[in-house]
Amino acid sequence: MGAMDEDLIAGLTRQVREDVIENYLTERRHVHIQIEDLDRLADENRCLAALAGKRVTRLAYLTANTEMLGRLVDLLRIPPDSYWSRCLKWPFAQNVRFIRVRALTDRGKFRKLVLEAYRRLYQWMERYRNSYENLVAECRAVNLNIEGFQRNFDLLTIMSFLRNLDTLAVEKRHFLGENFTAEERSALDQKLAIRPIAFERLDVPAPLDLPRPELLDNRLSDFASIIFNKYQSQVKKILA
Repeated sequence: MGAMDEDLIAGLTRQVREDVIENYLTERRHVHIQIEDLDRLADENRCLAALAGKRVTRLAYLTANTEMLGRLVDLLRIPPDSYWSRCLKWPFAQNVRFIRVRALTDRGKFRKLVLEAYRRLYQWMERYRNSYENLVAECRAVNLNIEGFQRNFDLLTIMSFLRNLDTLAVEKRHFLGENFTAEERSALDQKLAIRPIAFERLDVPAPLDLPRPELLDNRLSDFASIIFNKYQSQVKKILA
């Protein structure tokens, strides 16, 4: 084989190597961008969960007493030791939209206030549920892309392929790491591997499964009446 042929083979080999590496790096960047987008979407969900949580806090504030708070937990089926159960203990934030209600009596006014507070909680929770379900779907899609990337761009296979190209020995050692030990190659693969995203890592709470307001109106009305009867002085301070 003449020098020209050797130069041609070396040039083609170098181009193949560069194309393989460029494809690998390009696809890897795409996956990282998708992971960053998923993290941003998780941030948005946490913010939306906090807004829904403020409506949980408002209902807790309206119970006026720890005994009634326990009944509210049972009524809404709020899981213990959950994000939403922690919201029950938050100080009531006045930066949520003020609820204006009218009635002839304080009892009627308080009952309407409780019903409207729940209606708004339900609306916010459903808004959060839609966003949460979208996040679940996006996480699943990103993980499928990660699995596809790992399958199509196995780093050890790429390195083995590149080392087997007919290049100069010096180039192989310098560029392709032919002098790597098996342990070093394995460590490199572990370091560069992109792991599927565990949904729990995104740290977003599952939404509450709340009954539609019209299905809970009677029970909430009775609940509001019990609170008013037992803790009328506290309720009047709330209404003031």
